[in-house]
Amino acid sequence: MNYKNLSQSEKEELILKVKAEYDELKKSGLSLDMSRGKPSFSQIDISNDFFDLVNNNTGFCTADGIDCRNYGIVDGIKELKVLFGKILKAPSENVICGGNSSLNMMFDCVAQGMTHGFGDKPWAKQGKIKFLCPAPGYDRHFGICEHFGIEMITVEMNADGPNMDQIEKLVKDKRVKGVWCVPKYSNPEGIVYSNEVVKRFANLKPKAKDFRIFWDNAYAVHNLGSDTSLLSIFEECKKTGNENMVFEFTSTSKITFPGGGVAAMVAGDEDIKRLKQRMNYQTIGPDKLNQLRHAKMFPNVTSVKEHMKKHAAALKPKFEIVLKSFEKELKGIATWTKPKGGYFISLYVEDGLAKRVHTLCKEAGLVLTGAGATFPYGKDPKDSNLRIAPSFPPVEELEVACKVLCASVKLATLEKLL
Repeated sequence: MNYKNLSQSEKEELILKVKAEYDELKKSGLSLDMSRGKPSFSQIDISNDFFDLVNNNTGFCTADGIDCRNYGIVDGIKELKVLFGKILKAPSENVICGGNSSLNMMFDCVAQGMTHGFGDKPWAKQGKIKFLCPAPGYDRHFGICEHFGIEMITVEMNADGPNMDQIEKLVKDKRVKGVWCVPKYSNPEGIVYSNEVVKRFANLKPKAKDFRIFWDNAYAVHNLGSDTSLLSIFEECKKTGNENMVFEFTSTSKITFPGGGVAAMVAGDEDIKRLKQRMNYQTIGPDKLNQLRHAKMFPNVTSVKEHMKKHAAALKPKFEIVLKSFEKELKGIATWTKPKGGYFISLYVEDGLAKRVHTLCKEAGLVLTGAGATFPYGKDPKDSNLRIAPSFPPVEELEVACKVLCASVKLATLEKLL
């Protein structure tokens, strides 16, 4: 229903009805959370057998006889490097497996750029530097830039990925040192970068020789149904001679356990050598026992895909609940994305209403990601985008959360019209 087509009396009658619905929900004393893309308890339980894979009976050694209980192997065990290499379509020699957090790896790479640089002076000694930030995007990426005082330049997102005309123009500035990307089922839009966009990234000709693409491929295997293909950025960069222009990241955080997964990154030969040299001073090795459990649980890519079907079976009904609710309640007054994977749905309310909707939801007991969080500096220029995370609440709670969210959107829209 398009509220703008209603007469004044119809709008006034409708707002009374919506306000009554909202107040009834508000009186229920709800405590609901759709703020982060956390796996549900049922999803975490999928991997519980994981803990029995390394013990006195199964052994503590890798296939080549290295005892994972001891020091060493700063870049991760071979089996897991091979697995991640196949998932990301990169040679295992160009893979580093670390601890449980890919965000930590990203932060560390930015920190190393600031203090030691990547083939040029440290970024911190080059004056004011900049990162390109396709938005709506991932708030934690933007937080890293803010932490280091890196200026963020917003790049608009299209249906097939970032606006490459903007990016190709902006990288002509030598002060631009990086760009953030979530190329598959992007956070929060759920967009998969097209072949053309990936190829244009690989063909970038930045003015800064120490420019890096931060390719956060967090949802590489997180399909809700059939797989949606994504070109390998590393393979495409090798074709163009730009293999040292990209850092690619992923993890098993939403495959096994968010607090106990394994993170991995891919980089070109020069950067891998540089990173490993620095790691010799940084660590005596990652949690290899955890890596060994993962290697035994996932001996090949097929086993990963079969495991992810179980996650999809838990996630897909939740996405359907949210999308059906939006279709029924918000058609004509809001728009939203319909992702085929990942963890988020992007909801667009009328300009100027996202903060009001967020407040109404909070007052009724529903926590959402902050309005504006999906943009650099937390400033959505249109105040219209809200990131919706359906994964964590049980189905019964999710259905109630959708009622609160839809009632809040309807109420905010009618308030504006009246």
